[in-house]
Amino acid sequence: MAGNINNHEMIYIVDDDPAVRDALSVVFSLEGFGVSAYETADSFLEATRKAIPACVIVDVHMPGRSGIDLLKVLNAQHYPAPIFIISGQGDIPMAVSAIKYGAFDFIEKPFDADTVVDRVRKAIATVDRHRNGEGKSPTTADFPGKDLLTPRELEVLAQITGGASNKEAGRQLGISPRTIEVHRARIMEKLGARNAADLVRIVLTREAEHG
Repeated sequence: MAGNINNHEMIYIVDDDPAVRDALSVVFSLEGFGVSAYETADSFLEATRKAIPACVIVDVHMPGRSGIDLLKVLNAQHYPAPIFIISGQGDIPMAVSAIKYGAFDFIEKPFDADTVVDRVRKAIATVDRHRNGEGKSPTTADFPGKDLLTPRELEVLAQITGGASNKEAGRQLGISPRTIEVHRARIMEKLGARNAADLVRIVLTREAEHG
């Protein structure tokens, strides 16, 4: 179906809604990607045993295994391709769960096709840079609670302590400002920071002591 397109350019879409599957399939096909669409999480999992795609887009609400279940099964924090979750707007508890289990970013309904393609391209490029050893987090010094943070949270923390806004941090890391907000909240909770200034103090004070 994908002709001579290799898996590095394949997008896997997992959604029980045929309208969403069709819409995303058409959009990505027109942009030169290969697309495989799946109605259930289980049919998708069967396909991933044979090949790893460039990016996965998963609806959070599906019969059987949900998008969150899929993140757990795939061990998404260590999955070699970025995983986007399709969600309803403003579903904060779901957003926190998805980030916790390794989602790369969100696509909120109703979505704009051009925006989705742009964010997926950036996500693939970001993951490629990491695979090649570029763009590592500059937050290398020890501070209390560092071992509680995921590699992605350390990257977000480095952006925050460097003075970046949510928008700037999102642009730098190839994710949406909303996703940065969720990461920031989780980091503050893990480190016991009351606000952003507190967060910077926890990290930079310890860095200064070791500097």
